[in-house]
Amino acid sequence: METIKNYLENMFSHLPNTPEVQKAKYELYQMMEDKYNELISEGKSDNEAIGIVISEFGNLDELADSLGIKSFVNPSQAMPASKTLSRETAAAFLRDSAKQAYLTAFGVLLCILASLGPIFSECIPRSLASPDASDAIGITFLFLCIAVAVGFFIFSGSLSSKWSYLKKEPYCIDFETANWVIERKESYRSTHAMLLTVGIILCILCAVPAIIISSLNTKSTFADPLSGGLVLVFIAIGVFMIVFTNMKKSSFDKLLSLNGAQTMGGNFSNSHDGKVHYENPVVAAIMSVYWSTVTCIYLCWSFITFDWGITWIIWPIAAIINSLVENLLGDKHGN
Repeated sequence: METIKNYLENMFSHLPNTPEVQKAKYELYQMMEDKYNELISEGKSDNEAIGIVISEFGNLDELADSLGIKSFVNPSQAMPASKTLSRETAAAFLRDSAKQAYLTAFGVLLCILASLGPIFSECIPRSLASPDASDAIGITFLFLCIAVAVGFFIFSGSLSSKWSYLKKEPYCIDFETANWVIERKESYRSTHAMLLTVGIILCILCAVPAIIISSLNTKSTFADPLSGGLVLVFIAIGVFMIVFTNMKKSSFDKLLSLNGAQTMGGNFSNSHDGKVHYENPVVAAIMSVYWSTVTCIYLCWSFITFDWGITWIIWPIAAIINSLVENLLGDKHGN
């Protein structure tokens, strides 16, 4: 019956999601199920029964009138036809998306760690390099990291552009492929939760090394660069985990949301339920870079003042502001 169910889902996938079509789909499924059970009871094999059921009930044009959905099956009134994305193509999309997530996350990590060059260049003994040479080494390291990161971003963008046709052309996934993607998404859920949790914890605890080192009251010239460097390492690893796992998780939702919710194919993703939409384009633009801006302000404030014991307060304040904006100006249903 699973084969028949998948066939039925594909038959109705492009029709509008209306009470009449839903009723017709249910009635047709009941007829197909009854016929299948009848054939099995007569001694037919599973494959024979499926073939007979599909041959009798597999043409929606012939059944539309008796099911009361002729007007919906009519091409002039049906939903625009969509190309079906095969399971193999969906798997290739997920593989490329995982590569894209890794490249982007690693590029962000390199951008954050790039500042280690100027920070630790101050620790180079003057017997080994002059102040100007030390600065040159630090700046060279910074630009080298940024250059490599940009290369990763460009390569990541090329992987993304490869699949840009999914946004420009009407595509959908069938019931069987959707179930396969959902299984993959569910199997990744625990990994996503772990990476996200560890990443957030690392970002929250990034100030701990600086606090510990400063409490030691050491007179070493290496103390300040080390504390600042460890903060960057904690943040870089934490942000890497957060960016990577969120991008990988979103790739499943992109596939599951290919089908329009207004069709019987249905939108298999519930990712939009918690996503906030803003009608005001200015607010939408600001909120799209909100957390990136907060992170930038936090890092600048922290490295300028080195008041790590105070600058963390920006995170709860930013979270409160974000919550207020979402509740006052956002629409979680996207209506």
